[in-house]
Amino acid sequence: AAIAPDLAWLGVMLPYAPLHFLLFHYAIGSPDGTGWLERPVDWALVMTSANPGGEPLAIDGTEAARRLVGIADAIADHDRPIVIRADDSVTRMIAGAPTVIRRARGWVPESVPLARAVPPVLALGGWLKTTVCVTRGHEAILSQHIGDLDNVATLNFLDQTVAHLLDITRVKPQALAHDLHPDFPSTRLAEALAAKWGVPCRPVQHHHAHVAAVAAEYGLNDGPVLGLALDGFGLGSDGGAWGGELLLLNGVEFTRLGHLATLAQPGGDLAARQPWRMAAAVLDRLGRGHEIATRFADCGPAAAGLARMLARGVNCPPTSSCGRWFDAACGLLGVRSRAGFEGEAPMVLESLVTQPRILPDGWTIDSNGVLDLLPLMAALLAVDQESGANLVHGTLAAALVEWTVPFALRLGLDRVVLSGGCVMNAVLTEALITGFAVAGLTALPPRRVPANDGGLALGQAWLTARWLEAKK
Repeated sequence: AAIAPDLAWLGVMLPYAPLHFLLFHYAIGSPDGTGWLERPVDWALVMTSANPGGEPLAIDGTEAARRLVGIADAIADHDRPIVIRADDSVTRMIAGAPTVIRRARGWVPESVPLARAVPPVLALGGWLKTTVCVTRGHEAILSQHIGDLDNVATLNFLDQTVAHLLDITRVKPQALAHDLHPDFPSTRLAEALAAKWGVPCRPVQHHHAHVAAVAAEYGLNDGPVLGLALDGFGLGSDGGAWGGELLLLNGVEFTRLGHLATLAQPGGDLAARQPWRMAAAVLDRLGRGHEIATRFADCGPAAAGLARMLARGVNCPPTSSCGRWFDAACGLLGVRSRAGFEGEAPMVLESLVTQPRILPDGWTIDSNGVLDLLPLMAALLAVDQESGANLVHGTLAAALVEWTVPFALRLGLDRVVLSGGCVMNAVLTEALITGFAVAGLTALPPRRVPANDGGLALGQAWLTARWLEAKK
């Protein structure tokens, strides 16, 4: 509970550096010889990165002493300088196979093979969990995890990473790629570098890049690709907040076949960190807005104000985000009213699952390809947390399969790509893989590249390289 509150799993790593072994050796009393290496002990060392939350790693003693003051009681330095920052990688078993969640130490700069040789491109990713990518012939080289571009230290790390990656790959980009959002720091850097080097700079829609990243990983070079993009936020080509998308990729273009029904985000981006706000949006859609103030009284006077905001449609931008539907479920079930980090509430909800169950008639699909989960949300108001977690995961997976299969049959496709941060939910992804298999489709989840925004740069690079080819 002190390490990962309310989560049903822990991450573990074996000692990979001499210092790790020395710490264990000291902790057990510094025994002679090496026999101690073969004997188990009944405790573990808990480790975290050498950085304040949200910032890059400290990589030298002087920097560590400055940045970790008040955090670290002691610093063990070395006389061999660290040249490049690299976080520990994170993988998870999903559907019986290891799946990369964060790609860094041990994976970088190993390349991702491409289906064919493409022109050299530099892609700068998005805003959260940023990585950058360069293409070189038959390979795409992703950088290590850089992080969220919301502080000066990480922006400096982004600059350093771009310079280092281009240096070690000896690549001179013929084009740059970035997210469609004009205000991301990665977008501004891409535009500045493109102007400096005199090469074109291409925006790529967020969910288009998500699906393309998985298509590139699987070598899906020819023909159309059907893909689900399920995440928290990405700027849509219509200027809206997307995040629950059914897309058809064809060459460097895409068609939005359908999307999740929109929910209001009362308070805008604040709703992503306060799931109770998304739950309030559901109550408003159910015609039960009068319950918001009492149901969420522990959230303070903002609850009553939120009901009025929703009723008037003030500062409540709509979103089709799958992540926000998850947040709404968490808020309705009382799993989390507030989250300390992105995705915390849905992670806790996943931890509560014992056996996914499907709620009959828990969703609707209209003639415009809009999948609405409102019936499921209404049912959550009358169940406990465990039952709710089971219903959310089972019903969402079944709804997504029923939504997608008719499009696949109509298009003559037998595969569907799974992408976006929600695909890191093992329960959901395993249910999707099984559900699509029953319907005769093969689901392709990302394995070597993160499903979340850590994989965006690969999709951006792959699409922009193909765009360059088409221009010649």
